[in-house]
Amino acid sequence: MAGAAAGIEAGLAAWAREGLRRERRVLDSPQGARIVADGASVLNFASNDYLGLAAHPRLLAAAHAALDRYGAGSGASPLVVGHQRAHEEAEARFAAFVRLPRALLFGSGYAANLGILTALADRRAEIFCDRLNHACLNDGALLSRARMVRYAHADLDALERALARSRAATRIVATDSVFSMDGDVADVARLVALCERHDAWLVVDDAHGIGVLGDHGRGTLEHCGVASERIVYMATLGKALGSHGAFVAGPAAVVEWILQRARTYIFSTALPAASAAAATAALDLLEEEPAIVATLRQRIARLRERGAALAGLQPSITAIQPIVLGEADAAVQASRRLLERGLLVPAIRPPTVPPGTSRLRVSLSAAHSEGDIDALADALAQCLP
Repeated sequence: MAGAAAGIEAGLAAWAREGLRRERRVLDSPQGARIVADGASVLNFASNDYLGLAAHPRLLAAAHAALDRYGAGSGASPLVVGHQRAHEEAEARFAAFVRLPRALLFGSGYAANLGILTALADRRAEIFCDRLNHACLNDGALLSRARMVRYAHADLDALERALARSRAATRIVATDSVFSMDGDVADVARLVALCERHDAWLVVDDAHGIGVLGDHGRGTLEHCGVASERIVYMATLGKALGSHGAFVAGPAAVVEWILQRARTYIFSTALPAASAAAATAALDLLEEEPAIVATLRQRIARLRERGAALAGLQPSITAIQPIVLGEADAAVQASRRLLERGLLVPAIRPPTVPPGTSRLRVSLSAAHSEGDIDALADALAQCLP
């Protein structure tokens, strides 16, 4: 045992030397444009709370009401006795919001993607993955025991050639819609066309698109103007929608198949009803107050305008604005300099991003003011190498 422990200690020390060891921050406040982290009040450009809903009074009221009615925990897996009325209502509400026939509520986006891919695929399947997909799509493909084929990021010509070569009984294309470290948007319209041409499912992870893209914040499908029975759609509740958990949506028979087959659904305790109720409240709020989405877009445009001359900035139309600095130490030092000025902007390093592409990942929110964006742009101009 001593040798095994020594190996772990040596590995941790190596990660620290390379600037790759991570540390948690302790927050003493809700998420928001300004938070209290490690005892200091800072402007928050690290959170995925893109619409500023995590502490919105309507979501809090819905969660409190659900706590009073259903209790703190659901007590069982959904297929035993954990599926409560709040879950049923949230699933129906989400399906209507994204205009898909049926939805299923999972405990997290990670569990949802693992559940989708392991339910749809087996050893006879091939799963085609964008090389910059989130880890949960890659892990789901590996756990499914299907043959995993990775194509260069956004290279749909390469994907088309791979699909044309495939003789698998089941073909699945799995992709992020908004890539979480780059903020760029997949060409979902062309992906749908490819899947229809080559008899494949299209699994779309819209974790960073829901609430952000589309005229009404309905996500990437609305943004791209696509609909297809080939689409199996996943979106998280813990980012723009301000709650916790995830939905899978698509054709009713496909969702029923996932309900019956996804081990991450069958063998997990159901999400607390309070999270489901808060998510429902977020969807209601988006439909009643679409100006929240417009405000986020104004903040995105403001940073793109103010930061146009910043070296390394890769502007996107989403809330994610990466500033690629190269080596891990450069990103860590820039993040520290910003924190000294009262701005929390995280340094993202391998293995989250490829070696040589360490970066600052700026996350914008509708809760930020124009003054907050200007303060960020000014600080970046002073702190970037």
